[in-house]
Amino acid sequence: MHLPPIGLGTMGIEESNVIETALDVGYRHLDTARIYENERVVGAGLAASDVPREDVTVATKLWVDDLDPERVRPATEESLDRLGLDRLDLLYVHRPRGSYEPSTTLPALDALVEDGLVSSIGLSNFTVDQVATARDHLDAPVAAHQVERHPLFARDAVLADARSNGYPLVAYSPLAGGRVGDVPAVQAVADKHDATPESVAIAWLAGTDGVVTVPKASSRAHLESNLAAADLDLDADDRARMASIDREEELFPE
Repeated sequence: MHLPPIGLGTMGIEESNVIETALDVGYRHLDTARIYENERVVGAGLAASDVPREDVTVATKLWVDDLDPERVRPATEESLDRLGLDRLDLLYVHRPRGSYEPSTTLPALDALVEDGLVSSIGLSNFTVDQVATARDHLDAPVAAHQVERHPLFARDAVLADARSNGYPLVAYSPLAGGRVGDVPAVQAVADKHDATPESVAIAWLAGTDGVVTVPKASSRAHLESNLAAADLDLDADDRARMASIDREEELFPE
């Protein structure tokens, strides 16, 4: 699945005008979830925008209590209703927990693709082994895998699997909950480029082969600066410095 290098993570966004502004400044990938309780907000912003619907990838996620096969379709239809859409571009299994059972949940998702309610199926917060199991039970290809990834936390085996199987890794929480500014290596790279640590963190992810990212922002200024980070060119020395960071600070463990 082709995704822009930088999309908009919407967790915590409560005003539709933020979505409309994001689209106005150039975002074309909106990432939400039922558990964020803002699908209506995302849908309202999309509807108010002049950007054509077909130009925007809209992704949402089924929460762990919607993964029983009897709940997959009704839950998806409820998300579509809240978003004001008749089709989802990308539907994720949010976490492989709760009522998730690969042999029954995933065929129910395949049926959504077959019936035209969903274009692509994604996974989120899976291990490499869990992704492999999912591939065994899905007819549709895994279109994307969304995981926590930032300068303080990165599982390279998950990225390697994404690259070898041809789907993008979608990095959430790219700013490590606002902590990237406290990391000396990130600050050093930022100083070198006369940039912010936040821009460096986003550029590091968006410039990694096989990775896209979905930072959250609410103000026009932050929306623009996050999107512009794709143009920040980190050289080999910068990337070596970023690679030297101890990556053990997971913000959202299972």
